[in-house]
Formats: sequence, structure tokens, C-alpha cells
Amino acid sequence: MISDFQLFAVTAPGLEEICAAELRGMVSGEVVPEAGGVAFSGGLREVYLVNLGLRTASRVLVRIGSIRCRDFPSLFQKALRLPWGRFIRPGAPLTVRASSRASRLVHTGRIAETVMAAVSRSLGHPPPVSALPEQLIVARFDGDECLLSVDSSGALLHRRGYRQEQGEAPLRETLAAGILMVLGWDGKTPLQDPLCGSGTIPIEAALLAANRAPGHRRQFAFMAWPRFRAGLWEALVKEAAAREKPVTVAIHGSDIDAAALAIAEANAARAGVLPTVSWERKPLAALAPCAHAGLLIGNPPYGRRLGREQDLRPLYRQLGQLLRGPFADWEGAFLCPEPALAGAVGLPLEEAAVLAHGGLKAHLYRRLP
Repeated sequence: MISDFQLFAVTAPGLEEICAAELRGMVSGEVVPEAGGVAFSGGLREVYLVNLGLRTASRVLVRIGSIRCRDFPSLFQKALRLPWGRFIRPGAPLTVRASSRASRLVHTGRIAETVMAAVSRSLGHPPPVSALPEQLIVARFDGDECLLSVDSSGALLHRRGYRQEQGEAPLRETLAAGILMVLGWDGKTPLQDPLCGSGTIPIEAALLAANRAPGHRRQFAFMAWPRFRAGLWEALVKEAAAREKPVTVAIHGSDIDAAALAIAEANAARAGVLPTVSWERKPLAALAPCAHAGLLIGNPPYGRRLGREQDLRPLYRQLGQLLRGPFADWEGAFLCPEPALAGAVGLPLEEAAVLAHGGLKAHLYRRLP
């Protein structure tokens, strides 16, 4: 049995360094940020642990082999020899996601079909077993090299399980957590989101402040692998639960939309943080700080995000007025892909990060002191 895997944590663009910092606190060995994710190594314990605990990764891949080939027969024969049976039960439904760059093999559909055929042959062409979850295989050609990986996560890791309802253009949980980490928020200072929508930022803040593992309530693809060690998984979940701590800092979410707030409270209840976060229906102009200092953070609406034309500059001016007035002693930050719109805040800003949100390049702006 392989005791050490080459692993890759996939992230949204802009979160690679943040995810790498997370991993350095979880695994030993080298952690290398790359475009689109972070490479590292580890055994089954690390596969389980990072799926359980990473806040900013989208999925965790096990890189099971890199093969050199220039034609489809070679791809089939070389893929056939890889150790698929260590990760996939015979009869499990399969899907192959293929990409190709600067390769002689450019037809991604045929690449996927060839890898699928090789895996099926390797497993012995068993009849499908409907009770088994689908297993994702990733085939990535770069030149004549094809890197083949097995997904250990299953559903994308931002699906924590609590957000069963959402408002317009919601922020992914992984992105919300990443924003907090970029800003250095560690759960020790108050936090207010004045445009909280369905509540993702305050909920992720509460989970971070409680040191609660984001994956503690969900299922993963590795649980269907032939050599899944249930005892090891249960031990890691118990260890993570023992590291949780009470949340002693104020976390507030507010919005003018009553329906959005109802969704936020329902999501917070499912996440187990409802008593930790205060929710209120209030317009920006009526907001007051809950403490003398803290972090005011939000994801304001913007035209392309909502898919309609609307003059949102007055809203951004109100945000600026908050930061100049009652929240003058607070750190302020917000996400926006439109620099001209962000400029309506009327304050000196710095770009803390460039992140991907809803297919757009979103800037995380922080108010300069």
C-alpha cells in the first residue's frame, strides 16, 4: 500500500497562498503553491485531515501517475497500468474531466473516453453498483505529459452543508473564509457585515472563531475507497472537535432585506452558530458599531454580479460615510470587481487581493489608515 501520496489542493484563483498557509499548519513536508492550487504530500491521514479542515480549498486530488504519450493507444496502455484499484471500488460510477494544453492529443472528449476505458479494464469491467457514489478522475495534458489524479473530496469543499438556501449572487464559503484570512482576521476582534445577504461571511467568521473544522458534517469521496479507514477518520473528527473553543467576540450581520436575513438565520442554525452571530434588519445609514474597533467587511452588490444595470454609487458612498463616521476606528474592507464603483466609497484604498467570484476578477479592497 502506498504510504505517501502526491497531493494537490485545488483553489479558486487568488487563494493559493492562503491555502498554502493553512496546509503548513496541518501537514509536514514541503508545501508548494502553484497556479490554481497547492502541491504537497502525505498519507491517508493527511488526505482525511485536509478534507476535514481546509477552509479555502475547492477539492483535494491524489496524483496517481504522470505518463508520457503522443497517441491514444499509448494513453490507454499506460493508464491501464496505474493503481486504480487502490482508490476506486469495482462498479463505482466514473466521470473523467480532461484538459489539454500544447499537446498532440487535443480532443478532450476522446482523452476522457480513453482514460475511462483504461480504468474500467483495470477494474475488470464490473457491473455498475448504484449504491456507490460517483468517482471523479482528472486527466491533464501539458505537452506530451498526462497527469492523472483521483478526487478525494466528492462534492466541492465549499459545500459545508449549511447553505441550503441562498440569496442573489451568493459568496462561496471558501471565498468568504479566504477573505477573512487575507485580512488577517483571527476571531479575536469584533466583525460586522453590513450587507450580509444569506450570511456567508458572518457564518464563516463564526466557524473560524470557534476553530470548528468546516468538513465535520459532510461526506467525502474517499469514504467509498476500498481501503477507507473509518477508525482513523473518526479519530481525526474527535481530535478536531476537541480543538474547538467558545466564541467570545461579537459577530454581527445586517441587511435591509428581510427575506435574506431569514435565509441567513436558517443557514446559521444549520451551521451550529446561530447563538454566536447577531442578525438585524437595518439600512447602512442606521448602523452603529458593536464595539470601539473591529472589522467591517462586506460583499456589496455590483452591476455585473446581479446581472442588471443599476446605479449603485449611492450605496458605495453610504459605505464610505460609515467608514468615515461611526466606524472610523474600524478596519474596513469590501469585495468589488469594478474599480470605478469602488472609487465611489471616497476613501483611500489598497488592493489586498485579487480573487475569482462568479466568473469575475474581484478586488478585495481595504481602507488605508
